[in-house]
Parts: sequence; C-alpha cells; structure tokens
Amino acid sequence: MQNKVIYIMGVSGSGKTTIGKQLSERTGYPFYDADDFHIKENIAKMNAGIALTDEERWPWLENIHDFVSREIASQTIILVCSALRQVYRGRLSRNIEAQCKWVFLQGDYNTILERLNERKDHYMPATLLQSQFDTLEIPANAILVDIIMPPGKIIDAIIASLNE
Repeated sequence: MQNKVIYIMGVSGSGKTTIGKQLSERTGYPFYDADDFHIKENIAKMNAGIALTDEERWPWLENIHDFVSREIASQTIILVCSALRQVYRGRLSRNIEAQCKWVFLQGDYNTILERLNERKDHYMPATLLQSQFDTLEIPANAILVDIIMPPGKIIDAIIASLNE
C-alpha cells in the first residue's frame, strides 16, 4: 500500500484537532497540525482578529507541502489544516495528488460559533469565523463528515470511507 496523507480540513472550530488526534490514536498514524507551521507574525495577526492574505499563506502552505512530501515517503500521516480554498488544497497536494485523502468536517455557522466561543487558549478569535465561511470552497473530492455526530462516530465514518 502506498503511504498517504489524510488531510482533515474545515473552518476553525469544526473539530479538526480533536478528530485528527482521535483518528491518529485509532489508526496509529502520526498526527500533525498545520498551525504548527505558521510563522509568529501570522499567529500574531490572526490573534489580533486580522485574516491572513493569500500572500501570507503561500509560504505556510509550501512549508506544509514540503513536510508532507518528505514524511509520506516513509509513512502515512494525518495532518489537520483549514485548507479552505481549492487553490490551497492544490498547493498542499501538488505532485502527490494520488497520495492525498481529504476529509471535510462540515458544520453550520451557529454550531461552530458556539464551539469557538467555548474554546480557550487558541489564537483564532471567533470574530474571524465569518471570513472563514466566506472563503470556504467545499471540496468536490473529499469525505464529507457532519460535525454534529459525536467524535467516535466521525472517526468510524472516516475509517469506513478510507477503507472503501
């Protein structure tokens, strides 16, 4: 079997980290968070409630792509990343398309806003949620998962789809 990257995507507050970590526990694949690839200036900007421009995102996406390309040479990995636009997903999957599996954690604005308002210790403020929904381009070739389900059911659905 060819190694792959399982990208778990969605807007902030959709549960990417929770689902990614639990999927990692169930599958044994290493877990990585795209947030860890941001430069300090980008985190500070988002923390101040200012959305990043595409020009600020490109180096971040390239860093993630380079990391993923190296890692999947030896193992399957899970990486959570908002990847809201098709052009971002294209950058992340460039030259490794056949090894990329996309999981979209889909939810409505009010559910996710409620989650964001309850979340502590995260740099992404709830005030940026609307900009994420405005940017979001729903992927055509992804496993779509409704975030209303409990995490265990979401993991079951993802694993079943990956095994098809």
